[in-house]
Amino acid sequence: MYNLIKKDLVIQKTQILLFIPFIMFFAIFADHMSPAFVFLMASMYIPLNGYIYDEQVESNILLNSLPYTRKEIVAAKYIGAIAYMIVSIGVASIIFYIFSYDFLIKDISIAMGLFFIFTAIAFPLFYILKPGYIGAVVMVGFLFLAVVIPPVFQFLTKHLTVITDFLTSMSTTTLYLSGAATCIIIYLISWMVSQSVYQRKVF
Repeated sequence: MYNLIKKDLVIQKTQILLFIPFIMFFAIFADHMSPAFVFLMASMYIPLNGYIYDEQVESNILLNSLPYTRKEIVAAKYIGAIAYMIVSIGVASIIFYIFSYDFLIKDISIAMGLFFIFTAIAFPLFYILKPGYIGAVVMVGFLFLAVVIPPVFQFLTKHLTVITDFLTSMSTTTLYLSGAATCIIIYLISWMVSQSVYQRKVF
């Protein structure tokens, strides 16, 4: 399974060379943007490129001819996504520190939570949608989340005072742990859904 996880890194040599300049651009010119959103973009960089590349070269046909079970192929994607998220956020943090781009641990936590939710929605779609649609769906979905989430949070804060009062009454530790547990559960459900879909898929 390690080789399956490493595959996404190996096949993206060119894109990975662009990763650091990509983050540096935001650190220098996008100081008005939320650090959490930039961390989210950084964490999605390798996993999404990996899926789009697999679609373009139809690598699933090759993978299914190798001595790997379909369970292992799906597991490698989900475990690899977490590993690359951690590395990407670590690299982005170093770049932000060098360029004096202010961020908090809270920004990293929010980005990680959004990463789990976005990938939990996107990954099963990669196995459901026909080839040719994945890249477009990912980009539209990502932009949709970027545009919709801030207004939704603002609306909830203003109008659903019962929920906001309940959340503000919780301790910071409880709030973060609850959020983390919820995101992980959603991710695990997505993993099981992807596994079920992939087992039945014909290549």
